[in-house]
Amino acid sequence: MAQRELSTFERLQRGQKLNRKQRREGERRLNAADPGLEIVNRDAAGMDVGNESHYVAVPPGRDEQPVREFGSWTAALEDMAQWLLACRIRAVALQSTGVYWMALYDVLQRYGLEVNLVDARGTKNVLGRKTVQECQWILKLHTYGLLRACFLPSPQIHQVRTVWRLRDQNVKEAGREIQHMQKALIEMNVQLHIAISDLSGVTGQAIIRAILAGERDPHALAGLRDCRIQASEEEIAHSLQGNWKADVLFELQQAVAAYDFYRRQMVECDRRLQQYMAALPSAEVAPPTPQRQIQWRTAKPAASASSKATSRPLIWNRN
Repeated sequence: MAQRELSTFERLQRGQKLNRKQRREGERRLNAADPGLEIVNRDAAGMDVGNESHYVAVPPGRDEQPVREFGSWTAALEDMAQWLLACRIRAVALQSTGVYWMALYDVLQRYGLEVNLVDARGTKNVLGRKTVQECQWILKLHTYGLLRACFLPSPQIHQVRTVWRLRDQNVKEAGREIQHMQKALIEMNVQLHIAISDLSGVTGQAIIRAILAGERDPHALAGLRDCRIQASEEEIAHSLQGNWKADVLFELQQAVAAYDFYRRQMVECDRRLQQYMAALPSAEVAPPTPQRQIQWRTAKPAASASSKATSRPLIWNRN
């Protein structure tokens, strides 16, 4: 008995891929001049974003040269936007290539064009082989609505995200400088990290800065111990007996200076984040509706036989 061919719904539900015949049929339709698909974006353009220049493709018949190359500087981007408007283009699709698309995105939006930022994986997952330039392939996919635009936050959220990512980078760099301090101490056989688990704490920073100030007495350095440290002063003093080297002390000083720099950068980022967060519109939460209080009835104590007799109404003969 011949096996029934699975429908598209069944194939997608089972997670089965297209067979060779189905893939060839899809490639043939998409590579054809008229693939028989519904045109979604008739006034569309495709862009191949690069570092030094960008390639732009418009539908045939809109210009004598449907594929043009523009530079990446601002004047060239404005010329590109004016040329697209002259070609009666409304929607533009471009790939999110690094950070090179950001300036292009801003200029095109300023000229009133609908910009669709698409992921490069979206163009590679579509059936077919590119027999044209990248920008023409993007134009063809965007014309038939085969590309999905990426999510882009609002400019206010974008500002917060930029500063937040910068702060996160400063936190990571500060952590690397802590590791740099530990490396310098180990080179001088100062095993402070064994007695103290965190060199960025109060005790660790106080001891390191005292060493850079010229203090070499282990017991005097151990006296800087915070009361919350579990290790005793004797244990810390034993870990501070090392071989002091001038070059490694200079390396330790550079690590501490870099750590302080990144700490100051984080403080500045926090201030800028507070400014941006204060400018964001706040969503007012409606106060909760008061719930009706349920009064539970307590069980009354059982009445005695005598009380029942007294409380029971007496019924006598009316005659």
